[in-house]
Amino acid sequence: MADPASTKPFGPEETQRILRHLQTPSVFTNMAAGWPALLWTAERLSHCLRDKVLRFRLGRKEETNTPLFETQCSYVEARLEDFLSWTRAQTGPPHAGPFCEYPNSEYWAYADYKYIAMLFEDRPSMFEEVKWSDFGFEGRDGRASTLWVGTGGANTPCHLDSYGFNLVLQVQGRKRWHLFPPEDTVNLYPTRIPYEESSVFSRVHVVRPDLRRFPAFHASRAHVVTLQPGQVLYVPRHWWHYVESVDPVTVSVNSWIELEEDDVERVGEAVTRTVACAFKRDDGDTEDWLNPTEDGVASHQDNMQSVNLALRACAQRHNKPTRDQRDAGPLQRDSGGQGKERIKDSVGFRVPFGPHLIAVSPETRQHLEVRSQEEEEERRPAGPADGTHEELVLATITTNELLDCLLHPDVMARVTELLLERHTGSDRSTNMT
Repeated sequence: MADPASTKPFGPEETQRILRHLQTPSVFTNMAAGWPALLWTAERLSHCLRDKVLRFRLGRKEETNTPLFETQCSYVEARLEDFLSWTRAQTGPPHAGPFCEYPNSEYWAYADYKYIAMLFEDRPSMFEEVKWSDFGFEGRDGRASTLWVGTGGANTPCHLDSYGFNLVLQVQGRKRWHLFPPEDTVNLYPTRIPYEESSVFSRVHVVRPDLRRFPAFHASRAHVVTLQPGQVLYVPRHWWHYVESVDPVTVSVNSWIELEEDDVERVGEAVTRTVACAFKRDDGDTEDWLNPTEDGVASHQDNMQSVNLALRACAQRHNKPTRDQRDAGPLQRDSGGQGKERIKDSVGFRVPFGPHLIAVSPETRQHLEVRSQEEEEERRPAGPADGTHEELVLATITTNELLDCLLHPDVMARVTELLLERHTGSDRSTNMT
């Protein structure tokens, strides 16, 4: 029987070159063939984890045109065995156990962001069943990965990740991904409330958008793909994504791959946290603005220390020769995603799209435009009978709306640039009289 590694469509070195050149989300259809992790169904994971308790996020199965952020969800502590029993429960008396208050006909459940290194700390052999080394990341396995287990309808609100790029293995069931390029940030109405480090959320429900509130969403360019078991999705740096489980039970494994550019992003993230905490510290209940994934509100002194540490690390990294100053070519990366050694690039390299690598194409948005026109006709309030215009009423700006402006990605990018100039002594304003 042939070794699965020998039947891969691309070798590790070629895969690194492909990742270096990919500009859009793409699906590797056969790169995970032979991975033991493909057997990680919810049933098998339940057997492996036994009595280990996970935190599940729950949301109502209802059609709404506003995102359901994690601060608005319910939470349950339960074993995977409890979760599977709940998913099998038929209509009738409420299911006993941790999910008893949440009928599966009305709610979805999601165990998301579960670090495999912690889940299987007592079974380290499980780490080796995830083989990101096939993608050229030598030594990278389940230790640097997270697990996601959910039911149909479970979703992650549309957001972008500040750091690195993402590789996602679909194990069980299907998930539908709606992806948007970084250029669509202006059309997605970014917000940092709720606050979570390295996550910029969109105020738009990208599947059922409120086009009256967010008209610029018309111009967005969604790339939609339904990821099948055994496939690996590449999500480029700073691409927005909304993810929803399609089948009754889904399991996926992902790994965020660090990039050199993350040093600059860490400065912006440190500043974002400092400003958000300064404005919201006295707002009372942090559950209204701080994502449950965050540990709490740090002191201003601690936040400023983080800013300075990030600036120092970024300046030290960028004082070294950059890629542009050295012989250009793709980087082979180690298990942490950092450059290891340089591979001489092929002149005129073309990404080998085909049956083993499929680019995610943009979808047409005409249906949104038609629906918007219909909604405008239905919802447009009738004007005064004499044709005069009503007096414009200006809404009061809230703290969250102010923060949406102050912490906008474009603003943070400029603030980071100015801070780096000042920190490295290149701020010319200090020399002006």
